[in-house]
Amino acid sequence: MKLTQADKETILEGLSFVLGVFLYALMFNTFLTPNDLVVSGFSGIAIVVQKLFGWDAQIFIYITNFILLAISFIFLKWEITKKNIIGSLLFPLMITITTPMATFLNDKLIGDDFLIILLFSIILYGVSSGLIYRSGFTTGGSDIIMQIINKYLHVSESKSMIIANAFIIILGMLVFGFNKGVYSFIILITSTYFIDKIMFGVSDSKVFYIYTKRVRKVKKLILNDFKTGLTIIPSRGGYSLKRGHMIMCVVSNRDYYRFKEAILEIDPNAFIIINQCYEVNGGVKRSSFHFI
Repeated sequence: MKLTQADKETILEGLSFVLGVFLYALMFNTFLTPNDLVVSGFSGIAIVVQKLFGWDAQIFIYITNFILLAISFIFLKWEITKKNIIGSLLFPLMITITTPMATFLNDKLIGDDFLIILLFSIILYGVSSGLIYRSGFTTGGSDIIMQIINKYLHVSESKSMIIANAFIIILGMLVFGFNKGVYSFIILITSTYFIDKIMFGVSDSKVFYIYTKRVRKVKKLILNDFKTGLTIIPSRGGYSLKRGHMIMCVVSNRDYYRFKEAILEIDPNAFIIINQCYEVNGGVKRSSFHFI
C-alpha cells in the first residue's frame, strides 16, 4: 500500500511529537528537577510541590494530567480533548522512562557545572517545545487550562501562557530563591530562538515589497543583475489615492544589502518593506550557489 503525502506528513508529525516529548522529559529529569529550575507548566509546579511537601514530581504529574483530562472533556468536549490525550499520557510515561538515563547523565557526564546545565536546558527546552508545537499536539497540563481560558474568557492562548509562566517562575523564585528564578526566566526567553527555528525553519532569503515610480529600471535590475523572478502588483495609495505598482521579489540573504542599496540608487524615494522568507515554492529564483 503506497502512502500518500498526507499519510507521510501525519507520520512525520507523530514522530516529531514523540521525539519532542522524550527530549522534554529528559530535560525535566536531567536539568530542571535536580537544579530546582521552575520554567513553566505543571512540570514546574511539580518541582515546587516536591520541595515543599515531599511529593514525587512524577506522581504529581501523573495525577494532575489525569484530572486535567477529565476537566478537558467536561469543558472542551471530545474534539479538543482527543488532541490532549496522547500528550497527557505520553509525557509522564516518558518521565518514567528517562529517569535512569537522566541519573546516568548526571553522574557520569554533566556534573555540577551550572553554565553547562543552563546551556543544555535552553537548547533542549527550545528544541523539544518546537517539535511539540509543530506537531499540533500538546502535553496536557497547563495547556488544557490555557485552552479553557481561551474558550470561556476569550483571552488568547499566547497571553494566558505568558501570564501562567510568569506566575510559575515567580512561585519558583519564592521557593528556591531569586537567582534560580532568573535562571528559569533566561531559559524560557532564550529558548524561543530554537522554538522558532524548529517551527519555521532557517530563513535563507528575504522577501522585498518595493513601491517605486521607476518600475522598469528596478525590474531590469532584478532580472538582469540578480537573476531572480518578480511579481508586479497594481496598488493605490491609501492617502494620496494615486495608482501605481508594487514589486514583490525574493533574494538570498547574501544579496540582501547589495540589493537594497541598488534599489535606493535607482530610486532614493522608493518605499521598501523587507521580511524574512522561510520557504519559497515554484516561481523563478536564483540558485544559492553562483556556479549552479
